[in-house]
Amino acid sequence: MSEPTSSGVRPGVATVTAARNAVATAFILNGLGFASLFSRVPDIRSGLDLDNSSLGLLLLSGALGSVLALPSAGALIRRSSAAAVVRGGSVLVAVGLVVVALGIDVASSVALSAVGLFVYGVGTGTWDVAMNVEGAAVERGLGRSIMPRFHAGWSLGSVTGAGIGVLVTAAGVPMIGHLALGAAVVLVAVPATRRFLPAEPESHAGSSGAAWREPRTLAIGLMVLAFALTEGSANDWLALAIIDGYDAPRWVGVGGFALFVIAMTTGRLLGTFFLDRYGRVPVLRATALLALGGLVLLLLGPHPVVVALGVLAWGLGASLGFPVGMSAGADDPAHAAARVSVVSTLGYSAFLAGPPLLGFVGDRVGTLQSLWVVAAILAPTALLVSVAREPDARD
Repeated sequence: MSEPTSSGVRPGVATVTAARNAVATAFILNGLGFASLFSRVPDIRSGLDLDNSSLGLLLLSGALGSVLALPSAGALIRRSSAAAVVRGGSVLVAVGLVVVALGIDVASSVALSAVGLFVYGVGTGTWDVAMNVEGAAVERGLGRSIMPRFHAGWSLGSVTGAGIGVLVTAAGVPMIGHLALGAAVVLVAVPATRRFLPAEPESHAGSSGAAWREPRTLAIGLMVLAFALTEGSANDWLALAIIDGYDAPRWVGVGGFALFVIAMTTGRLLGTFFLDRYGRVPVLRATALLALGGLVLLLLGPHPVVVALGVLAWGLGASLGFPVGMSAGADDPAHAAARVSVVSTLGYSAFLAGPPLLGFVGDRVGTLQSLWVVAAILAPTALLVSVAREPDARD
């Protein structure tokens, strides 16, 4: 049964369906913008002549933009609407993509590239919170698990962006042409998100300050942090790990990243069935162990089939932690924006700490071997997932 809106009227099927399609569009476009940028990470490193530590610090500027913007996202949603925050975030994402490309291809400037990444980070971070809050509202309206499928939409956008990245990299297309096209697509298509559901009222207790003092919200955030590091380390380092660790051509490394994103998408499309059948906790435990096993296969290679199987298992295992964490944070609609803002802030801190940490380790033991850090963090994550238990399953 649908939840009441702020006016007290339950949204009809057509309204919820339109909102579902709008949210899916927002996720797809966000993923497209992301993969357009991160499929060019090897070109960022070579174009600016950076080592892994320096590249990690540069990527840190994007994560810093997101982490600084995320705490205010809940307040922005309450003061305007989730749809308005998505549209504003999309403008910043487009600007950030173009500035990064200018910094690499035109100015060869680390500083300008860092500014572009920071602007991109602010835009994608606020956009991320808003679309997850709205996605949780649609999930409640439908009365079944659908958040992983929204994140599958994000992954679908990423697959598309990564696939385009493989083609343009192999063809030698300059980054400025590639990222400018991605920015234009985002700006043209994002108005489709206007069909979001009306905002639901939040109590005073739903403020971000109160949410930061809630043990369950903080625990969910830590769980999301672990899964975000699992996912984010592949986004940042998988292509380079394959290139450096197995002396593979650049397009093979980008192809490995694309394979990971395909596995993520598959896991999110299939995950809703398992979540509805078995519940959040057993499924998250299984996926954490699957991701760990995939990382070990990748690291132990070097047979190409073993590496490919490892990438697939890693992607499948990393697929559900972030979306289920967003759903868990938004279980109570009266606190959804504030709690999702907190959970997202903690989750995005993995993107803040991950690039420089793995870059530092990679310069000392190799890019591929640095991924043992991720495996070590994944191992205890299976014990933390109980905090995401559904409301009707808690005492």
